[in-house]
Amino acid sequence: MKKTFSQIWQQFQQSFSVEASLNTTTDTGKAVLAAIPTIDEQSLSLEVVKPLLQNSSSLLDVLCLPLAPMVDRELSYLSLGVNFLNLYVEITPESPTLEDCVLIISQAAYLQSIREILSLYPAINWDSNLVDNLEEINAKIQNLQNIELDYKTAKNTISCFSESELATAFNQILLVRLISPNVTKFLANLLTKRIAANTQNYIINAWIDVDDKIKNLITNYDREWPQEQQIIQGINDYLTTHIATQPLAQVFDQSYAWKDIYIPLKVKSLDQKINSLDIETWAKGVLLNQQKLEQVMFIQGESGRGKSVFCRMFADWVRQHLHPLWTPILINLKDIDTLASSLEDTLAAELKVNFIDNNHNWLTHKNTRFLFILDGFDDLRIDLEAFIQQVAAFQHQCKNQADMGHRVLITGRKNALQYIQNLPHNLERVEILEMDQQLQEKWLKKWNLLSCHQGKKTDLAQFLASKKCPVAINKLAFEPLYLHLLAVMYRDETLAFDQLEKASLKTAKVIISQEFIKWLIAKQPSVADDSDVNNQENQNYQADLKHILTEAAIAIVQAGGIFGSISMIKSRLHVEHTDIQAALNNLYFLPAQKQANKIECYHQSLSEFLFAEKLTKSLQEWSRFNTDDAIEQMNWQIYDLLGFGKITSGIVEDVIALLIQIPDLYWINLFKVLGNFYNNWSQGKFIDSPTETLAQTKLRQLQHDNQNHRIENLGQRQVDIYAGLNVMILLLELQRYAQEHDVLKEYIIFYPSGETEGDNLRSDLLRIINYCNCLPTEGFKNIVGQFLSATHLRGTYLFQADLSGADLSQADLSRAELSRTYLLQTNLSNAYLIAAKLIQADLCGANLSGASLIRSDLRGADLSNANLQDADLSRVDLSGANLKGANLSGAYLIGANFSDELFGDIRWDQNTNWEEVEGLEAAKNLPAALKQQLKLR
Repeated sequence: MKKTFSQIWQQFQQSFSVEASLNTTTDTGKAVLAAIPTIDEQSLSLEVVKPLLQNSSSLLDVLCLPLAPMVDRELSYLSLGVNFLNLYVEITPESPTLEDCVLIISQAAYLQSIREILSLYPAINWDSNLVDNLEEINAKIQNLQNIELDYKTAKNTISCFSESELATAFNQILLVRLISPNVTKFLANLLTKRIAANTQNYIINAWIDVDDKIKNLITNYDREWPQEQQIIQGINDYLTTHIATQPLAQVFDQSYAWKDIYIPLKVKSLDQKINSLDIETWAKGVLLNQQKLEQVMFIQGESGRGKSVFCRMFADWVRQHLHPLWTPILINLKDIDTLASSLEDTLAAELKVNFIDNNHNWLTHKNTRFLFILDGFDDLRIDLEAFIQQVAAFQHQCKNQADMGHRVLITGRKNALQYIQNLPHNLERVEILEMDQQLQEKWLKKWNLLSCHQGKKTDLAQFLASKKCPVAINKLAFEPLYLHLLAVMYRDETLAFDQLEKASLKTAKVIISQEFIKWLIAKQPSVADDSDVNNQENQNYQADLKHILTEAAIAIVQAGGIFGSISMIKSRLHVEHTDIQAALNNLYFLPAQKQANKIECYHQSLSEFLFAEKLTKSLQEWSRFNTDDAIEQMNWQIYDLLGFGKITSGIVEDVIALLIQIPDLYWINLFKVLGNFYNNWSQGKFIDSPTETLAQTKLRQLQHDNQNHRIENLGQRQVDIYAGLNVMILLLELQRYAQEHDVLKEYIIFYPSGETEGDNLRSDLLRIINYCNCLPTEGFKNIVGQFLSATHLRGTYLFQADLSGADLSQADLSRAELSRTYLLQTNLSNAYLIAAKLIQADLCGANLSGASLIRSDLRGADLSNANLQDADLSRVDLSGANLKGANLSGAYLIGANFSDELFGDIRWDQNTNWEEVEGLEAAKNLPAALKQQLKLR
């Protein structure tokens, strides 16, 4: 049977022999406040209860009073509720109903939650608008009297208070009470929701503490409530040990923490046309937007833009300001090495925390909403496409399943999603921008305030603004990582600014990295005094440290870019007993937290730079090779350095910048010896050797020193492919550099498929692409695709090749056979496709703006949503081509053919953009419907 709030309250009054003498002044709240014990008090007497029942209509009457005493004083509203019910059981011959108990427990727990949450904001005056809102507050409290409870609604209130009718009514009162000139409606609403979510914890605590007669009102309490309490405690322990400590972590070996130098950067949307905004504002907005429950938040950015630092800081912000409305879970994706059948299982396997152990419903608990912050998408050592599909499916499920409702935020390097063809539709993507002037000044101001800088140079801001500052340094100082490195070395007066005066942006980056490594090594304790002999000993010691650093970087890069094997470092150093780990600990290479006998670098860019230095040194040596013995030595060194996996764009950029710094480098000979290796490799001469192959030797080395899923899946064919493709990338980049220099550009021209003769087509590249199909998780386009701009592919046979997402901008593909080729989302802007065959090619979403397609054959090609703006399509055959959603604005179409008997008419729709196209009047077989639409004669 249902009972109203007022009927239950009157029942309490009768049981305690109290006659109601209720007034509508704030004295009603004072009666409640007077009855509340302090935290240390546990008892409640009849003398206290009777005035409470006589002079109030609910415990929430206390909200009519100023909140300052309620929040500031050590009052235990929960003890009031628990002791009240226990006393009620003692004096009442009949057992209380569940409805009776819920009415008291929910109010007491709600008030306790108010006290806890509002006490976190000591600077806010909660009472500035109390007098103006008092009448409305009273009215909302009076509305409580008509709320009806029965066993079912009472049980539902206890199992999930935030979704109950009582929570809705309580929240309405609190919302009116909080809104003031100091508290916006948005903040008041957010605090109210958080308080309601937090109330559940106190309800559980209260239910455990009440009399056994009350506990028995709900069956199986012995199993449910203590377990619930343990789960809550486990979550709180996780937040304390794993999340609250993140901003406090020491930066490198410095005396300051991340929170001391952190500032939120700005982001721009990749999917919507909106202005840039603060990254935290964006993340909070998406997280709290009920219309975006299906969206996966994806933050991408260049290396060193502060993605991981943001994850640290934002996770703790959520802990402080949203938990338990949202509970942050921070996961470094580099630690995940196995992809389970679902994201739920993948996460459970990674999170070794007690609130998940033996709790199969941890993701379907109504009172828990997690924000999973997954840092380092590109650091995953598993199938990236499968993982992002799992994440998208999980978020979709959370939106549609009422008892889930979790959110996911992922970070990754720029273009981390570039080669994923089936990109989920529910990603909301933003990219972190470099600092602007205002953010740089804000960071430098925080930097200058650090106490550890006293007595040292901290006037970096003045230097950056002065005419003495090199242009390249001024530009780099807007990148968070480089600004920090500059600040540290400027403070310690170790940066050789004279080297940077004529540096370009590319070379400046590597100079700073070189100087940083010198600074790092120079910090290590000397082994002797300053005598000439001992000075040489110190130099040798520092050289040894640099050697250890380099081999550690090689071990990390070759094992997948995250963790390096100590045994591999020792084997490359040819030492057994040296304490490598101790030496590395002081050089920002630390023990991997979850990988035994492994090390990791504080920042991936440092290990990549050290690897690039080693590769550059080898390239310099190879540029002088001209004997057979030397070339044979080079062949092994190529497999040793490059036969592990794909080299990143960061490594490639560093290598070219380092090569530029070498005076009198033999560029042409370097191109020649690498070209000879490539030609021999492409013909299979290394893998087809009757003796042990170079690839097999390298494979045994990798597998001997590394135990991880990626290395275990390698075979000698895969090692062979990586070695060859990485050399191809270097040749492409050498050509790109040479084309900017008149002395070199005539001698350094690279033809990936070989130079054509007459009208013959070359299929070498297609054979290489097909050879790459034996790679376990990636193909040719994933490895080389981003380096193919301005490539010479004239007359290349690429029938049915998959080049989706590749960067072929400005590439020469004239006369190329590209029929049925996959070119989805491929960048072909300003490419030369003169007389190319693209019959039934898939160019969906491709960028062909400014491309020259004169006389090309595009019959049956899928050009839906392609960008053909300003493209030259004169005399092109478009019969049967799909132009739905294509942008043809400004395209040149004189002599183009739009239909034939075999493929039929072109296809278009209302989204096809025909603005300012030229030459349509002179086009052939223009469909009548299109003529009518475009009002052509």
